[in-house]
Amino acid sequence: MKFALFFGNRGFMPAELIEGAREDMVKAVVDAGHEYLIMDKDATRYGAVETREEGRLYAEWLASHKGEYDGVILCMPIFIDENGAVTALQDAGVPILMQAYPDEIGKMDFKHRRDAFCGKFSVTDVFYQYKIPFTVMKPHVVHPLSDAFRKNLDDFAKICRVVKGMKRFNLGCIGARTTAFKTVRFDEMTLQRYGINVESFDLSELIFKVQNKKDDEVAVLNKIKVLENYADFSNVPQKNKNTLAKISVVIDEYIDEYKLDAVTLRCWNEMETILRVCPCVLISELNDRGIVCSCEIDLCSAIAMRAMNLASEKPTACLDWNNNYGDDENKVILFHCGPVAQSLMADKGVVTEHKMFAKGDPGSGWGSNEGRIAKFDMTYSNCFTENGKLYIYASKGEFTGEPIEKEFFGCGGVARIDDLQSKLLKLAKGGFKHHTAVGVGDMKYVLEEAFTTYLGYELVDIEK
Repeated sequence: MKFALFFGNRGFMPAELIEGAREDMVKAVVDAGHEYLIMDKDATRYGAVETREEGRLYAEWLASHKGEYDGVILCMPIFIDENGAVTALQDAGVPILMQAYPDEIGKMDFKHRRDAFCGKFSVTDVFYQYKIPFTVMKPHVVHPLSDAFRKNLDDFAKICRVVKGMKRFNLGCIGARTTAFKTVRFDEMTLQRYGINVESFDLSELIFKVQNKKDDEVAVLNKIKVLENYADFSNVPQKNKNTLAKISVVIDEYIDEYKLDAVTLRCWNEMETILRVCPCVLISELNDRGIVCSCEIDLCSAIAMRAMNLASEKPTACLDWNNNYGDDENKVILFHCGPVAQSLMADKGVVTEHKMFAKGDPGSGWGSNEGRIAKFDMTYSNCFTENGKLYIYASKGEFTGEPIEKEFFGCGGVARIDDLQSKLLKLAKGGFKHHTAVGVGDMKYVLEEAFTTYLGYELVDIEK
């Protein structure tokens, strides 16, 4: 990420501390692997902002770099002037991280005392009055070169990625909602108000495109190689393998032509009855290469998946709240037929015939990617639309890696979630679906900050 750096000033405070702050912050950002923009130190007194006029100079400088930066770090080396800061950043249009320097015992004389602890409240208060969104983190004051600020910076980068990627994106909906699943209904107009543009495609068009592709087309042959390297296809008949490759090529064509940032797919039962395949492994492969894809036309799960993918930069998955795990009320088996990314699985997936389809129509379900979900800390989230608003939750748990019997088909994993039963009650009473989206790592704070402070989603707290 690239951050624009802002440094505040106030006339009667020790301004020589600003020079050190500029050096510290540049080092902190670079050491964390990010880039920065910094106004020349000769542009204002010490390269910092105190007055409204200096604020206007900074705003003009920032505007000249519009589109180049993902967030602003507002550094308070001392008790800064809040009026200059507001003038400078009221039109920044990106997340703003408030950082204030700590004072040091033994350096509390007038020459060294910073008072940024107090000054931070002056800035946050006035930003609140002006309705300029901003981010504050623990601890209240923190040195840029400390481990604590490195964690703040890592989280802020995640927030910036989520906000940048969610403010405006294209979500492809391939197929209509399955008639039986009213649970995955959504309102396109509501989503558009949040910058989520839905491009809808009839599944008959995909089927037509697939049926008109040749087995020996270069794109199809190359895709077969990709799929064979991705999962164990040793049991899949060649004809079905060819069809799966063609579907994957067609989906790639939709993504490329319509610049889709995420996809949701109608995965049953037309593909099974007409094309004789089940696209689970294709969804798995898309997610593994960083293209968010949910199944069952659960478009809302794709929204939560994209947010977590942006935050973690790792694959995400759409799963069923599927089974209890014995008598442990804080454990649940999260499962789907096989759309879980290989990098989230304990071992290489095995492509089989989907047992649910094989039961009534043998030979119709090749493409289920079976296996088990690996052990890792995770975040889970999902959303829905109602009355022109998007409601969303985020919470955390862990996949434990505990065994699930061999006969359990599809791809599942045991998840442990504190106070699970109370959270399930809130999800049920709150109108959330039988799916949840999962991502790698603890992203709860990052997601909630991005959703509420910058994206305007309605957060549902399932932990109270």
